[in-house]
Amino acid sequence: MKLKVLAILTLVSMLTALYMIFLYAPREALQGDAQRIFYIHVPLAISGYVSAFLLLIGVIGFFRTGDLKWDRFGETAAALGVTFISAQLITGSLWSRPIWGPWWVWDARTTLQLVLDLIFIAYFMLRSYLPDPQKRAKLSAVFGLLGMIDVPINYLSIYLVRTQHPQAVVSPGGGGVSPEMGLTLTVSFTAVGLLYAYLFNRRLAIAKVEEEVDYLEQVVLAHE
Repeated sequence: MKLKVLAILTLVSMLTALYMIFLYAPREALQGDAQRIFYIHVPLAISGYVSAFLLLIGVIGFFRTGDLKWDRFGETAAALGVTFISAQLITGSLWSRPIWGPWWVWDARTTLQLVLDLIFIAYFMLRSYLPDPQKRAKLSAVFGLLGMIDVPINYLSIYLVRTQHPQAVVSPGGGGVSPEMGLTLTVSFTAVGLLYAYLFNRRLAIAKVEEEVDYLEQVVLAHE
C-alpha cells in the first residue's frame, strides 16, 4: 500500500516537474531552452552522490553485523547509482553540444562524475565473479569506500581547480536564479527524489528475491 502511494506521488510530481520545466520556468537569456536540462541534470547528479553515501552505509552495516541484508542495501544503491549518473552524464552531453560545441569535455567535474559511474560499474563486475555471498560482500565493499572518496572531491572540484564546467548557481557561492527557476528546480528535486525512493524500494525487494533464489539453487545442487 505504501509503495502504491509512493508510486502515485512520484507520477504526479514528475508530471508537475515536466510542466514547470517546459511551460512555467522562464527562458534563460544566454543559454536559451538548452538551460532547461539543468532542472533534471542537477537532481540526477545529486542522486549519484546519494547512491555513494547509501552504498557506504551498506558497507558499514555489513562489516558491523555481517548481515547480508546490508549487502543487498548497498547493491541496490550501486544499481541506482549507475542508472542516475549515466542519465546525468547523458543530459550533460545534450547540454554541452549546443552550448560548448563538443558532446564531451574532459573537465574536472565531468571526469570525476564519470569515474564515480565507473566505480559503480566495477562494483557489479566484481560481484559477478564472486559466487560466495560473504566473500562477494566483503570484496565489493571496497568500491563503496572508493565511491565515497570520489564524492567530496567531485563536488568541490569546481571550487578547487579551473574547470569548464559551469560554476555554482544554487549551491554555496552561486549567483542564484529567479524565483520561478528556483521553484522549478525544487519541484524537480522532489520528483527525482521520489522516483529514487520508489526505485530503491522496488530494487531492494527484487534483490531479496534474487538472494533467496540463489540460496535455493545452492541447496538443490548440494543434494544432487
